[in-house]
Amino acid sequence: MTVQEPVTRETITAFFKDLQDRICLALTEADGTGRFQEDLWERPGGGGGRSRIMSGGTIIEKGGVGFSAVHGEATEATLRVLNLTEPAEFYATGVSIVLHPHNPMVPIIHMNVRYFEMSSGHNWFGGGIDLTPHYVVADDARWFHQYLKSICDFHQSAYYAKFKAWADDYFYIPHRQETRGVGGIFFDYLRPADDSHKASLFSFVQDVGNAFAPIYTHFMRNNHELPYGEQEKNWQLLRRGRYVEFNLVWDRGTRFGLETNGRTESILMSMPPQANWHYNFTVAPGSREEQTLELLRKGVDWAEEL
Repeated sequence: MTVQEPVTRETITAFFKDLQDRICLALTEADGTGRFQEDLWERPGGGGGRSRIMSGGTIIEKGGVGFSAVHGEATEATLRVLNLTEPAEFYATGVSIVLHPHNPMVPIIHMNVRYFEMSSGHNWFGGGIDLTPHYVVADDARWFHQYLKSICDFHQSAYYAKFKAWADDYFYIPHRQETRGVGGIFFDYLRPADDSHKASLFSFVQDVGNAFAPIYTHFMRNNHELPYGEQEKNWQLLRRGRYVEFNLVWDRGTRFGLETNGRTESILMSMPPQANWHYNFTVAPGSREEQTLELLRKGVDWAEEL
């Protein structure tokens, strides 16, 4: 019988570094002309990361693929967010991605996979992938969700329904009463009960991370040459504005990073290069813009036929 090696922070960190490398390579090849610029940084309290930014590619107008592995004494703000009262050391590592395309027919995508552990003995995984089309296309949304469901079902039959609902609730803009996009999956605080369970959870997180490149290069190939005009470009800028509103007002990761003195440039690499806000903007009845707004809601069963 083969004895399985325990999953350690070093194992997890090495996977995330390699994942960043592989995703950047796949995106560079799919874009054709865009290249990532790497920004190496160190955290004053311990650790650091590699922020890689692509600007002005053929398909990707701005994109960030970040890796980090940071550690140190947890601040009072960190302990408060984690509902912990005793002082403790922390270690956190992960990969975070947001891509903003030129063409409004190519969706924005976000992925984050992460691992967190405390010297108190607590450790957990989190992450997910969600899609934010400027124009919701049912076939694209179904393909995306079915891809994620197949990954979830391979690991645990209950995962997809649970994590899809979690994404619907998390990626919601209350002041607009709309979802950020068509959702995806979101999970957090997946705490292993023992070494075997930790290996199982890590395997799931690995498969989620490995899904990113084939998912997004699919949309890059299929959608980047679709026609658009000034109306579609203006709508894209408005939808980017909604993206900014969510990230700066509601996103827990953004708030956590800023409240705990994280690296501002890396935290805000998710921001689009341009975004617009028009006062009291209304869509034309029967337009594609209206149809998109009608689908930005919780509970749409994208994995099944509408």
